Amino acid sequence: MSSLSATLNLLRPSLAPPPPSLWFCDVRNSASSYCTSRRLALFHLGSALPQSQLLGAKASELLRGERNTLEAAPVANLAQAGTAITKENALEWVKNDKRRMLHVVYRVGDLDKTIKFYTECLGMKLLRRRDIPEEQYSNAFLGYGPEDSNFVVELTYNYGVDKYNIGTGFGHFGIDVEDVSKSVELIKAKGGKVTREPGPAKNGSTIIASVEDPDGYTFELLERGLSPEPLCQVMLRVGDLDRAINFYKKAFGMELLRKRDYPEYKYTYALMGYGPEDKNPVLELTYNYGITDYDKGNGYAQIAIGTDDVYKSAEAIKLYGGKIVLEPGPLPGLNTKITACLDPDGWKSVFVDNVDFMKELE
Repeated sequence: MSSLSATLNLLRPSLAPPPPSLWFCDVRNSASSYCTSRRLALFHLGSALPQSQLLGAKASELLRGERNTLEAAPVANLAQAGTAITKENALEWVKNDKRRMLHVVYRVGDLDKTIKFYTECLGMKLLRRRDIPEEQYSNAFLGYGPEDSNFVVELTYNYGVDKYNIGTGFGHFGIDVEDVSKSVELIKAKGGKVTREPGPAKNGSTIIASVEDPDGYTFELLERGLSPEPLCQVMLRVGDLDRAINFYKKAFGMELLRKRDYPEYKYTYALMGYGPEDKNPVLELTYNYGITDYDKGNGYAQIAIGTDDVYKSAEAIKLYGGKIVLEPGPLPGLNTKITACLDPDGWKSVFVDNVDFMKELE
């Protein structure tokens, strides 16, 4: 096994195999939609499941973040000149760093079935797809525009695993649409599952509806017209909202765009992001009264975020209460610099060097 494969395997969740169990466009099968190279393998980080017999109990503990921080490679441990930051200058550096949400990663049990649903029912385009048989997984990138300028989804299929536990912590993905009712009609016609019929949100006037994809991930459709970023939200539940807001503001450099409390429904939410929510994807953090911990399941993986300096990003994350689970540095064989971390609630994110990311897309 290569050093890259070993590094990736250490970061993958160790899990026993589960029991057996809008607009529209066609899935594009052109050669340009497929990528058989290993480029951007870093974004598969943490989304594939290894063969459990290859790891054992100690590795399983590492994968669950219960032991020591993992390292990308020996070179990643070498402090680079000029990268150190302190609390005095960290906030300013984070604020001025060029960051954006690149994509969100999660696992599915039938890649072809999910691609069909996303393209025919949700109007996404298949941007690229690849199969890595030597590591027992395939993945696909889908979205509403090119990866160099749009927030997209990365779907991962692990050979032989057809079902995942989504857990109670993950909430939903949000999609802006022009007409929620028409989108729901299309989804029903295609055999999709509608879990909330179109109607005003209980805490406002926006018309919304909810649908489930083939794996049970919820998508909330929001009638807000055309948007440069139709894939507009990732909602995660947290146990301490003020703590989470403080962390994402200081360590991630996100702005608090909106915060609302609904005592009649016993929850509070906050929208965090890198710009106005009508033009940028946002992270929606939800706190349900009295609930401080959630089952994160094994389906949802992480969000990838671009940065000008993964070393300084990692230092800022440590300063403000995050845990580094992959030390910053270039991955062997790829030379793309990344770092991975957990927020105070245990949600994982990966920071990717902006220049390296653009090179990988060439």
